[in-house]
Amino acid sequence: MTLLVLLLVPLIEIVVIIAVGQAIGGWLTFVLLVACSLLGAVLIKREGSRTWGALRKALASGRMPAKEIADAALVLVGGVLLLTPGFVTAAVGLFFLLPFTRPVTRRWLELAVGRRLLCTPGVPPGMGGPSGTGPGRKPPPDDDVIEGEIL
Repeated sequence: MTLLVLLLVPLIEIVVIIAVGQAIGGWLTFVLLVACSLLGAVLIKREGSRTWGALRKALASGRMPAKEIADAALVLVGGVLLLTPGFVTAAVGLFFLLPFTRPVTRRWLELAVGRRLLCTPGVPPGMGGPSGTGPGRKPPPDDDVIEGEIL
């Protein structure tokens, strides 16, 4: 899956860049790509410092900073995508970085990570996992205590 994404994303970016270049011209396309990267740098700095401040505040108050850690990861990934030349990656990166779209992305990230953590490899979802007993899972141990003597 990762290999497929690594092969398809650059191909899609090249097709979109060529299409935009044909529609508005090569120099304007180049200027737009540079502007996207500059916008990404500004947004990374602004949102990164906001996220870092929220993370420090959560840690200082003694609560678990799950939301802040997810936001920090989204800002990092969004920044990298915005700095990568291309219109498709810039759009996705912008979606990860903007404060009003980040909650949607954070929810998607939580669902993806939760599904990944709760699914046992080789066992379909809902057929087992840490809390279930399905094919490929051992039943929970009995509460019987076996007394013995170690020599």
